[in-house]
Amino acid sequence: MASSGQVSWKLEDHPKLPKGKTIAVVVLDGWGENKPDDYNCIHVAQTPTMDSLKQGAPEKWRLIRAHGTAVGLPTEEDMGNSEVGHNALGAGRIFAQGAKLVDLALASGKIYEGEGFKYISESFEKGTLHLIGLLSDGGVHSRLDQLRLLLKGSSEHGAKRIRVHFLTDGRDVSDGSSVGFVETIENDLANFREKGVDARIASGGGRMYVTMDRYENDWDVVKRGWDAQVLGEAPHKFTNAVEAVKKLRGIANDQYLPPFVIVDEHNKAVGPIVDGDAVVTFNFRADRMVMLAKALEYQDFDKFDRVRFPKIRYAGMLQYDGELKLPSHYLVSPPEIDRTSDEYLVYNGICTFACSETVKFGHVTFFWNGNRSGYFNPELEKYVEIPSDIGISFNLQPKMKALEIGERARDAILSHKFDQVRVNIANGDMVGHTGDIQATIVACKAADEAVKMILDAIEQVGGIYVVTADHGNAEDMVKRDKCGQPLYDKNGQLQILTSHTCHPVPIAIGGPGLAPGVRFRNDVPDGGLANVAATIMNLHGFVAPNDYEPTLIQVVDN
Repeated sequence: MASSGQVSWKLEDHPKLPKGKTIAVVVLDGWGENKPDDYNCIHVAQTPTMDSLKQGAPEKWRLIRAHGTAVGLPTEEDMGNSEVGHNALGAGRIFAQGAKLVDLALASGKIYEGEGFKYISESFEKGTLHLIGLLSDGGVHSRLDQLRLLLKGSSEHGAKRIRVHFLTDGRDVSDGSSVGFVETIENDLANFREKGVDARIASGGGRMYVTMDRYENDWDVVKRGWDAQVLGEAPHKFTNAVEAVKKLRGIANDQYLPPFVIVDEHNKAVGPIVDGDAVVTFNFRADRMVMLAKALEYQDFDKFDRVRFPKIRYAGMLQYDGELKLPSHYLVSPPEIDRTSDEYLVYNGICTFACSETVKFGHVTFFWNGNRSGYFNPELEKYVEIPSDIGISFNLQPKMKALEIGERARDAILSHKFDQVRVNIANGDMVGHTGDIQATIVACKAADEAVKMILDAIEQVGGIYVVTADHGNAEDMVKRDKCGQPLYDKNGQLQILTSHTCHPVPIAIGGPGLAPGVRFRNDVPDGGLANVAATIMNLHGFVAPNDYEPTLIQVVDN
């Protein structure tokens, strides 16, 4: 079991709430609350179970914040995401996250004083600095302004030759916005060249087709990126990156642009990664960089034929997996999330079952547990991963694995082996990201059916349920003007929104095991995801640690 120094792991008994109740914790991914209209897929879908929970307001249903400062992001304009959301849900406290950590390091200049930057700078004299990541201002995986600052700072701190390998977005930002982002970077690189720095774009591709796979779902995605970035090989070759994106958008949207390389007048790639070079993956979010990090760092690697494994100095913007120590070098130290709720509960004898499908499995385990892989105590925990569909877009199978997750959770509850059964149901987020409104409606219905399956099991065992979400998505599928009306393009086509939102998310409590008098407090109006951990601890019969965000519930004497 992991422990931290002289931490007192023993939790106090709650003075009014009993122990011994089976608790189901359901996280609906991408399920926010928004005013009803035709583009709110949750509203349009048949979701009788979630609708019935809403009838419990305000005592058993309320809204909580899942974006911005509530989850450790810099501003209230920053959309939440699944990683920071599950960190907050599991940690019970708010930690500075991703973009905020990088902002602080860049603003202070400390990023250039750290061991990570010193390590890669050893390659600057004779080698090339390669920067790989998502070219976007969406603020979910990366940010354009941070890349620009890193380019500037690197050139000022000795980088003489720089190559940018970008992935286009179109998921967290508007489809088509990639052209403007590439133009911005090209202008910056031209300015560096005027100052004597050999700085160019070397390769590109769409995030969902090149490099940015996660949870080892499809290694071919990473291989396409490897071939372009490391080997300098791709099915499309251009002499200009702006031209490349414009032309390739004729056959695919930003998310799925095929890989391409930039070549010189001799048709030779301008920026393959070779021995002696330095590489930085500049995404601050971990999940879609881990697979590339393994390919760049692991000597013993068998997921695909790398052809060449160059001897490089590699660093991530942050460390993407604390348990695997991956990558071993990084520019910005990650938040040190300690004493998570699951660690406390396991230490106090709570048996836990956690389950999701591949695309969100890490969220109810790794991210929930403070960016930590593995079990705290394998005798008291069981994690089940249901393989996600691969090789197709999620809108083609919008039910995903919701019902299978519901079945596994139901069986775990009815087995009476577990005190807590925790799941993530991914449909609202993963199908919402495709921009397919009709498919997202089907996805929300499937998610609701899975919730019903779990709540029915809780009813049978006399347990308690906590149903919430990690951020918004499916509740708003169109871009809107300042008055909230849907936007249309110049051709009269509806402008689809594929990103997360800044809307609040619901939380509902109930079940036959919920003690009489338990209801949501009305003195925590700005409660957020981090308040959920203390709430769950209370329902298990414990008082949360003093430094946890306050519980959302109270017990009113009848």
